[in-house]
Amino acid sequence: MPDYNALISFLLKPLLAHPEALRVDFESNNKSDRVWIRVAFDPEDRGRIFGKGGRTIQAVRTVVMTAAEEAGHTARFEVFDPNPNANSDDYQSRNAEHSEPERQQVQVERPRINIEKPKRREI
Repeated sequence: MPDYNALISFLLKPLLAHPEALRVDFESNNKSDRVWIRVAFDPEDRGRIFGKGGRTIQAVRTVVMTAAEEAGHTARFEVFDPNPNANSDDYQSRNAEHSEPERQQVQVERPRINIEKPKRREI
């Protein structure tokens, strides 16, 4: 049986700013033909783990699934994400600190300009 914990640690720890926060939970059924692997990490490392468009975590998932398949196992790989929605209020409030202060909007009356449409010329 492959050492899934060592494999995932080998793949993910170099990417993390807080490698000590990486947690890998591994379970298998009685027959040891199905494995369930869960990974948790520090919320600040979310972007590093998922990568652009989720490519990094998908590559890790592919490696783990291939190792399980070679060992004759069916694997289920899950990532515990403490912030599943990057557009959450917490995310927006963190980014609000770095944005420009809101400008007051002043209503200004603008004069209406009547423009006559050009007439069609017939050929």
